[in-house]
Amino acid sequence: MTDIPAGDARLERGAEAFRAARRALAVEWPTLTLVAGTYAGWLALTYFHAALPVLVVAPLGALLITLHSSLQHEMLHGHPTRSRRLNRALATVPLSLWLPFESYRITHLLDHRDERLTDPLDDPESRYWTDEDWARLGPIGRFLVAAQQTLLGRLVFGPAWSIGCYWAGEARAVWRNEGPARRIWRAHVLHLVPVLFWLVFVAKMDLVFYVLAIVYPGTSILLIRSFAEHRAESSVVERTAIVEKSHLLGPLFLFNNLHAVHHAWPTLPWYEIPSLYRDHRARFVAENGGLVYHSYLDVARRFLLTPHDAPTHPLGRAPLPEGRGPDQG
Repeated sequence: MTDIPAGDARLERGAEAFRAARRALAVEWPTLTLVAGTYAGWLALTYFHAALPVLVVAPLGALLITLHSSLQHEMLHGHPTRSRRLNRALATVPLSLWLPFESYRITHLLDHRDERLTDPLDDPESRYWTDEDWARLGPIGRFLVAAQQTLLGRLVFGPAWSIGCYWAGEARAVWRNEGPARRIWRAHVLHLVPVLFWLVFVAKMDLVFYVLAIVYPGTSILLIRSFAEHRAESSVVERTAIVEKSHLLGPLFLFNNLHAVHHAWPTLPWYEIPSLYRDHRARFVAENGGLVYHSYLDVARRFLLTPHDAPTHPLGRAPLPEGRGPDQG
C-alpha cells in the first residue's frame, strides 16, 4: 500500500519532508500531552464522580472513552514515540474494559489492506455480510443487522451487537486455542486489574453505571465515525469517505473523519491531517469519487432513519490480486 496518493509531486515532496522531520523527533508532544490529559481527566472524573451531577459525569465520561479510543487508534499507527513498546504501554490501559488493545491493533491493521476494504470475509471491520451468512441469520439477527444500517439503529444497538459478536468470536478462539487469543486475553485480564481496582475500591464507582452510562454511550459515539466511513464500490479508492466541517466530533476523532486521508497516509499524525487535506482537497475528493459528507449532521440527515446500504455485500467478494491469498495482506 502506498503512503500517499501517487502522482502528486507536491504531496510526495511533502511526505518525504514529513518523514525526515519525524525521524528527527523522538516524541510527538501534542499526542503525548493529549494522552496524559486524557488519563488525568479520566482519573479526576471517576475519583470525584460522587460530588458531580450525573448529567456531567456521564457525558464527560463517554467523551473521554471516545477520545481514549481515538488515541489508541493513533498509537497503534506508531505514535507518539519511536518506541513501539512504549506506544503499546501507553495504549493498553483498557478504559472501555471490553476490548484488548492488542486484538484491536491486529484487526485494525488488517483493515488497512485497502484492496480488501469492505470485503465481508477479509476485512475484519467490514459491516457487510455474504449472502450465505445473511441467509444463516435468524429473523431476530437479520432485524438487528438491518436496523444498524440506519444511524439511529447503529447508535442504539451497535455497541451491544459489536461487543456481543466480538466476545462470542473471542470465546471460541480462546476455547479452541486459536492464534494468539489466549495470550491476548491473559494480558488483557492483567491490564484490567488496576482499572477495576481504581473504579471499585478507590473511586468507589458503580460498575453498572460505568458500563451503561459511560462505556456504552462512548462506544456509540465512536460508531458515528465508523457508520459511513466505508462503502462498497467497485473501485477501491472510492470506498473510503470524507466528512468535512466536523468542528466538534472531528477533533474528538483526531480528524479521522477525513478518513480517505488516513487511508492514503496512515502514518500521518492526527494534528497534520487537516492541513494536508486543505492543501490537496481536490485530489482526495477526485480520487474517492466524491464520497464526501458536509458534516456528521449531513450524515444524520441522510441516514438517521434511512439505510446507508444493504447488509449483504453488493459486489460479492472482491477478486484477490494475482498470486496473493487473503492472509497475505
